[in-house]
Amino acid sequence: MNSYGNLLSLLCVGALLFACKDESKETDLGKKVVKPNIIYILADDLGYAELGAYGQQKIETPYIDALAKSGMLFTQHYSSAPVCAPARYMFLTGKHAGHAYIRGNSEWKERGDVWDYRAMAKDSTLEGQGPMPSSTVTLAQKLKEVGYTTGMVGKWGLGAPHTNSIPNTMGFDFFYGYNCQRQAHTYYPLHLYKNKNRVHLKNDTIAPNTKLAAGADPNNSDSYAAYTLNEYAPELMFNELTNFVATNKETPFFLYWATPIPHVALQAPQKWVTYYKKKFGDEQPYLGERSYFPHQNPRAAYAAMVSYLDENIGKLVQQLKDEGIYDNTLIVFTSDNGPSYAGGADPVFFESAKPFQGIYGRGKGFLYEGGIRVPMIASWPDKIVAGSSSDHASAHYDMFATLGEIAGYEIESKTDGLSMLPELLGQSNQQEHEFLYWEFPSYGGQVAIRMGDYKVVRLNLSNNDTPTLELYNLKNDPEERNNIASNHPDILKKAAQIFTRERRMPELEHFKIPLLDKGLLNEKLN
Repeated sequence: MNSYGNLLSLLCVGALLFACKDESKETDLGKKVVKPNIIYILADDLGYAELGAYGQQKIETPYIDALAKSGMLFTQHYSSAPVCAPARYMFLTGKHAGHAYIRGNSEWKERGDVWDYRAMAKDSTLEGQGPMPSSTVTLAQKLKEVGYTTGMVGKWGLGAPHTNSIPNTMGFDFFYGYNCQRQAHTYYPLHLYKNKNRVHLKNDTIAPNTKLAAGADPNNSDSYAAYTLNEYAPELMFNELTNFVATNKETPFFLYWATPIPHVALQAPQKWVTYYKKKFGDEQPYLGERSYFPHQNPRAAYAAMVSYLDENIGKLVQQLKDEGIYDNTLIVFTSDNGPSYAGGADPVFFESAKPFQGIYGRGKGFLYEGGIRVPMIASWPDKIVAGSSSDHASAHYDMFATLGEIAGYEIESKTDGLSMLPELLGQSNQQEHEFLYWEFPSYGGQVAIRMGDYKVVRLNLSNNDTPTLELYNLKNDPEERNNIASNHPDILKKAAQIFTRERRMPELEHFKIPLLDKGLLNEKLN
């Protein structure tokens, strides 16, 4: 399955791009070849159109836009799932949702009151999400096998302390950040994790969903003071990230930066909030009606979070240049799913998913384009053509195969992704997906299959409501407004055949979807 040797022979004009399994070697041309560093930046709930490079007009992202100008911008890249945990699992394992062990958010509620923030602070066995099996193979493990030092900074969400499923047991030499995605509902947590151990922070206990004090004036900034504490988690994580780069600059490294930004709660550095307050003017305070924390200037705060992330990406790129390793570093920037509608986020004001819809029912949590079409930018000096773009249809789960071809690791078992390396290098031999597959057990139970320009969407598969049967031509109808299912029984039949071939029964009970598991879906399609 590995075409690494063939790739080397094709690229032996001038200096070779990659080494084989050793960190470096002398080639036949007498050139020393070093494997590229790889940085994968995964934003959290960032919509398709929340970057200037994708048409955003209100939020300023000059450094990410510069990354796009230096590399390739993808217009048809997808998350593997419409929410956090399964998207991250499928990125790391190369599995689509029909084969994945993790198919939704799994808070592992059998342990007790896992949503009690104070209880979690006292008892670490209540933290974290349902673990992956110990047999799970991640791309981080494979990169370690071929000489990479691996680091992760940010939000994990794929296991829990005291289990086999933490970053350090799943392929990462270094980890700093949130083990638990529920803890990440505040940017001023009581603790983070450094490798396997808690690092206690100088923050007070302000539990997520804490409302304004009784009688507080929502138009007085002093009423919100409790939500800005001493140690801001994104800043602490960025400091650890830059230290990881500085420490490992002499050897090839893989850095997975799973930033929690811009997932609500709305908490951002004041300099950026002030900047956007001046830009947007007065606005209606968000009082926490839809969960998380209140904020006097919710739109300014959301934009501030995105611009703060953008600023740090600029600092990271500059560090790579200062360290002399920028030219040998592949940077990939993307998002885990579409934009949120909760916690004061305003996808209508920002047109967060344009040209798609980012509202509830169409954005995060749903398998329409607004929930799963995400930005992706790849920059690699002298390898990826600067200012290029791609309409190649791809997904997070393609990265396992892509990094395998770049780094030279063997892929022993079948994955669901395809290597995107030919597309990145501007070659004409990029293999296309026969289909892209999504399955999501929450929000009523959903399935979607994309085949070329056509996409089948089925909702209401977990209850007694009548399941939907929807077919859209994304080329002619990217907003998925015109259901043409009745006109194309042949396409529906093909989708049914793909579904039958590709889907395995979920191993975990809470990921099962009743109408799918009973085989009723194909009865309706055939």
